[in-house]
Amino acid sequence: MPELPEVETTVRGLALHLENRIITSATTARPDMRRPFPAGLGQALVGARVTGLGRRAKFGLIHTDRDQTLIFHLGMSGRWRIDPEQPDRHDHLTIETDTNRFALNDPRRFGWVDLVDTDAVESWPSFAAMGPEPLGPELTPEYLRRTLAGRKQAIKLLLLDQRIVAGLGNIYVCEALWRARISPKRAGGRISLEALRRLVPAIREVLTESIRDGGSTLRDYARPDGELGYFATRFHVYGRTGEACHRDDGGEILRFAQGGRSTWYCPACQR
Repeated sequence: MPELPEVETTVRGLALHLENRIITSATTARPDMRRPFPAGLGQALVGARVTGLGRRAKFGLIHTDRDQTLIFHLGMSGRWRIDPEQPDRHDHLTIETDTNRFALNDPRRFGWVDLVDTDAVESWPSFAAMGPEPLGPELTPEYLRRTLAGRKQAIKLLLLDQRIVAGLGNIYVCEALWRARISPKRAGGRISLEALRRLVPAIREVLTESIRDGGSTLRDYARPDGELGYFATRFHVYGRTGEACHRDDGGEILRFAQGGRSTWYCPACQR
C-alpha cells in the first residue's frame, strides 16, 4: 500500500503540472472504486482552477477556486499517471487541462475519491479524529509521552493508530523504531522520554529520506511520472528476515506477526 512518502511524492509530482491550471475535462470510466464517485463530480471540476495541492496523512488533496477540494486515497495499488501514452482499463478517473492529462489508475480499486468544501476539510469524517502529522511541529516527544501514558499496547501498534499519529504505516514505523533502538514489542506507556526523544527525529528522518528518494517501490507503486522510488534499497529491517543487522552488533533481523501485520526488528539493538 502506498504510504505517506508515496502520497507526498505523488502530490508533489501532480503539483508540477496541475497547479494553477484550469480543468477542461473530468470523466469517470465506472460509477465507483472502493466507494461511489461523488455525484456531479465532473460538473464540479470542469472550469475550476486548481489553486493548490496538499496531503493529510495518506490522502492527497486537490484544491480549486470553487472552494472545493478533491480528496483521493490510493488504496492498495492506486497511482496517478501523467500524460499516459495510451488509456488503460484501470484508469477510473481522468482529469484534463489545456496542457496535460491525469489518470487515476487502480487495478484493485481499493482507492477512492471524495469532493468536499475546502473549509470543511479538517472536519471531514476520515480526518476529524486523526492525530498530528508526523512531519509537523505538533509531533513532539512530550506529546507522545502524554498520549502514550499508561498504555499497555505495543509501541509499534500504537504508532500505527491514526488517532495518535496521522499517516504512519508499517514500513516506516519498523524503520523508525530500529533507528531509535526501541523494540516494537515494548508497551507504549513504558517508553522513556529519552527514548521518545530519539523516536520523533527518527520518524521524521525516515519519512524525509523516503520522500527524497521518491518513495518505496513495493508491488504496483510508481511515481506519477512513471519512475520508481528507490528507498526500498535503504531498508534496515523491513523485509530483511534472517539478514545481519546493519549496526554490525551481531544481531539478526527477525520477523513476527503483530496486530495482523508483519514486524521486523533486531533484538540485539532494539530493547
